[in-house]
Amino acid sequence: MSQKIALITGGTSGIGLGTCRALKRRGCKVYEISRRETGTDPAIEHLQADITKEDQVQKAVQEVYRREGRIDILINNAGYGISGAIEFTPTEEAKKQFDVNFFGMVNVNRAVLPIMRRQHSGRILNLSSVAGQIAIPFQAYYSASKAAVLIYTMALANEVRCFGIHVTAIMPGDIHTGFTAARRKNVEGDDVYEGRITRSVAVMEHDELTGIEPEDAGEFIAKKAFTAFPAPAYTLGSTYALLLTLTRFLSRRVVNYVVGKLYIR
Repeated sequence: MSQKIALITGGTSGIGLGTCRALKRRGCKVYEISRRETGTDPAIEHLQADITKEDQVQKAVQEVYRREGRIDILINNAGYGISGAIEFTPTEEAKKQFDVNFFGMVNVNRAVLPIMRRQHSGRILNLSSVAGQIAIPFQAYYSASKAAVLIYTMALANEVRCFGIHVTAIMPGDIHTGFTAARRKNVEGDDVYEGRITRSVAVMEHDELTGIEPEDAGEFIAKKAFTAFPAPAYTLGSTYALLLTLTRFLSRRVVNYVVGKLYIR
């Protein structure tokens, strides 16, 4: 079998870098796209592009296709988080969250899908989140963007299955990466909410800093990229998989109450 060609967004750090290296170990030739001028691993081909700019995405994808003549695996990993009270989060900040986490993924998929359709094969893995299934207070727009990724992924999976393309959502729980430090925190209104914004975010960040290592997350994602008949969605982390399973047997009232108790202190 010929060498698989993989393309990953946000592959210079964290889960993305861990996934790049895991795919490399599986024999793939790996390309990664990020806004950085240079990559962080010389064994991985770096392409500079802002995924929110459709023209830059098209140029990067076509460059991979020009060099390799195919793209077998696409992993949409690029994203970031914002936190803050819904009431005090500027609409523009919320739009930026969706522009990167959701529409950035849409841009990349639109560029890659025609290639995979013509070759009648391909794997697309979109990074959603456990937070897309369990709404986290003071992280509403991040949760909403990741919920949108999940629903989009499941719809796309049905649309392109007839072309031999498998599409899967990966829903990580807490991962120990630079994502935590990069979160854009808005504490406006913390006095009105009696410090609950700061305390809630602190709980989230503690969980992240003690979470799964990015190398382990990368191995999980790479394994799913090679699964013969993948499911529409996978939860990354056994604890989080159990948690999501339990929520299916509880009412939304109960789930939301428990989440509120965990994060609102």
